[in-house]
Amino acid sequence: MSDFSPARILVVMGVCGCGKSTIGAALSGRLDVPFEDADDYHPAANVEKMSRGIALQDADRWPWLDAIGNALRAQAARHGRVVAACSALRRDYRDRLVAAAGEPVLFIYLNGSRELIAARMAARKDHFMPAQLLDSQFATLEVPEPEENVMVVDIGAPVSDIAETIQARLEAV
Repeated sequence: MSDFSPARILVVMGVCGCGKSTIGAALSGRLDVPFEDADDYHPAANVEKMSRGIALQDADRWPWLDAIGNALRAQAARHGRVVAACSALRRDYRDRLVAAAGEPVLFIYLNGSRELIAARMAARKDHFMPAQLLDSQFATLEVPEPEENVMVVDIGAPVSDIAETIQARLEAV
């Protein structure tokens, strides 16, 4: 028996630096479905704020979440399934995504320690999210509850192993 329900829209979520985009892209390749990165939907003003180390406010996030949800709805309608990477740190953000998508969403929560994620962030190049915002990400994070339709995945393994594990769990449902 599974701890989650199948869905056409899969959102890989977690704090910055946990591997959402990398794992989401690997998973979409394994499933042969489109991949959407929520970072691509941030307006320039949001990217500018984050680049300067300023955490976004809800007023910055609502239109962004609506745009992502609408894109996911369109991709699922066109291709049958879609994988996305989106922080979706709070329950009300996840609820907003589900409402904008107009159908159930499976959230794949990438769980890892602050130390591991900080080390990964220090190693990455050319990303607008500075490591100094990691603490605000963890402070904002509301770990998904089972009734939210979530698959929890530990990020300690290599990317290919994580993507394979997620795929196997999806296929077992």
